[in-house]
Amino acid sequence: MEVETLLPLGKVDPGLREPGTRFDIQSVARDAARVEALGYDRLMFEETKHDPFVVLGLAAQATARVGLGTAVAIAFPRSPTVTAMSAWTLQALSHGRFTLGLGTQVRGHIQRRYGMRWSPPGPWMREYVEAVRAVWHAWQHGGQPAFHGDHYDISLSVPLFDPGPIAHPHIPIHLAAVNPYLCEVAGEVADGLRPHPVCTAEYIERVMWPAVRKGAARRGRALDDFAVSIKPLIATAPDAARLAPKVRDVRARVAFYASTPAYRAAFAAHGLGELADELKVLSRAQRWEEMPQRIDDGVLERYAVVGTYDEIAHKLARRYGGLVTNVEFSIPVDNEADAGTLRDMLAVLRAA
Repeated sequence: MEVETLLPLGKVDPGLREPGTRFDIQSVARDAARVEALGYDRLMFEETKHDPFVVLGLAAQATARVGLGTAVAIAFPRSPTVTAMSAWTLQALSHGRFTLGLGTQVRGHIQRRYGMRWSPPGPWMREYVEAVRAVWHAWQHGGQPAFHGDHYDISLSVPLFDPGPIAHPHIPIHLAAVNPYLCEVAGEVADGLRPHPVCTAEYIERVMWPAVRKGAARRGRALDDFAVSIKPLIATAPDAARLAPKVRDVRARVAFYASTPAYRAAFAAHGLGELADELKVLSRAQRWEEMPQRIDDGVLERYAVVGTYDEIAHKLARRYGGLVTNVEFSIPVDNEADAGTLRDMLAVLRAA
């Protein structure tokens, strides 16, 4: 099993998956119960090879205390009403433990994987969140939803399809983001932000947080309980020998992300826009083996956290302490000794 931990500095939230292997959906209930027994605050699941709402339903049935959330579900291929129903069901099933994490995806996936028309994602996501909340409000308080926007016009709820009120109607919504505009949208309408792994600590502090505050000020919102959760690029292993291949892998990952136009802003902010452009050319030519060579150690250290098990928690705490609420990382947990190592890491981050 691989435990993917989301570690707010002062709280502990985990996710669950098996990087590099096919996820075994039959083990979700067992693994979720194990995560809860380790004392985590929240269990997150991403949308890659399985529907995260189905997986979290299994986890909800197997747990009683640990929070649950999507990190993230892709919003636009789903109607806001469909997403509202999935979240409402999970919130009721988990007795108020669910967080709805939403992402936009990039143009190529929206058009070519989901077969949809592309639209600027920031305004689209603002409408999406407000539409979801309009549906929830109608279910909780009665009457018809009343949302009218450029993308959605939702005004109908009939008894047959109305689940009615639940005990915990406030479902936090967190938005994945890179560019400032979507950070502003999160500040306007969401309860939290999930920076992409390429968003450095400096980028979060100097670009993303100011944008969140700008959006919040536009709506007159306070940010006292606003969450910022990041899954950094991390290379870690028990010792230096086993760390080396992890470093090679994460160097290739940085190169891949730098080649993606949607993430260019996170590189240009550090004067690396030309590097991102060069890597984009290489990726389009499918010259994959040349790309990691363009990521020198300085760039690697800026975008990834690298260290052995006895170093990594301290490095994460120094980099993100006081800046974000949640930091996510993974180590293999195959036996009680591994679980003890993980608990020691959590203790370091809690102390921070």
